[in-house]
Amino acid sequence: MAAPTAYSLIATDLDGTLLRGDDTLSDRSLAALMRVAQAGAEHLVVTGRPAPRVRPLLDDLGSTGLAVCGQGAQVYDAGADRLLWSVTLDRELAETALGKIEAEVGEVYAAVDQDGVDGLTLIEPGYLMPHPTLPAVRVERRADLWDRPISKVLLRHAHLTDDALAAAARSVVGSLATVTMSGPGTVELQPCGVTKATGLALAAEHLGLSPERALAFGDMPNDIPMFDWAARGVAMANAHPELKAVADEVTTSNEDDGVAVVLERLFGGPAGLGRQRVSRDAAVHAAGHASGHVPGHG
Repeated sequence: MAAPTAYSLIATDLDGTLLRGDDTLSDRSLAALMRVAQAGAEHLVVTGRPAPRVRPLLDDLGSTGLAVCGQGAQVYDAGADRLLWSVTLDRELAETALGKIEAEVGEVYAAVDQDGVDGLTLIEPGYLMPHPTLPAVRVERRADLWDRPISKVLLRHAHLTDDALAAAARSVVGSLATVTMSGPGTVELQPCGVTKATGLALAAEHLGLSPERALAFGDMPNDIPMFDWAARGVAMANAHPELKAVADEVTTSNEDDGVAVVLERLFGGPAGLGRQRVSRDAAVHAAGHASGHVPGHG
């Protein structure tokens, strides 16, 4: 069993991992993150959510921490309110990729996350947001999606499963983009070569941390690169089979504080703090004050 000091970086996905299905974080998980901070380790959220969807949480707290956003396409510095690093998806390549996918599977519905700290999430007619708590702006036609630089494209299909859509997209997209699946109803196109691991590596380098002492938690196939980068990867009980297959360990589900279960074992502290729930804003607030790095997705 690794000693508490074996890990100096704890990297967690949000949706389906650190957060419960109702977008809350339990007192038990919050206490575990506080113990991580007290032990001198850093906690970084590595999320598919774009920086603008994470920033309001950080702004409310006055945090100066980092967040890895947009599936690794963005490293956001909350203290400076700027992107330390970002990469965009070429919009012509995105249109070409969409055309190839639709030629393979028929009509798909698309959305985009615009680049930048003030970027919007735009959705075309027919697209349904898989995460209703995140704000989005509906546009009248697909061409409107390309008005500004984008960090990624989100896809949905009326009948295909996420696995089938992702597989079909990979078969035709090639080097035009990286295809990921980050949650129910969430198949995405990112800049080629960009993954959660690329963003996490940049953030870790900025903090002077190494993968040899990193522990990662996740629940979906988009977390596989992060698991490959970190010394140890822990999948949730509710995780996709592809992630479980490469994980070093499977913990309990996000609904049962699976992240806290592992952190308590490594960093100490009582288990069984109950299932009282706090709002994500309050949880982020407390965790941010404890560690200086504020939890921000999947």
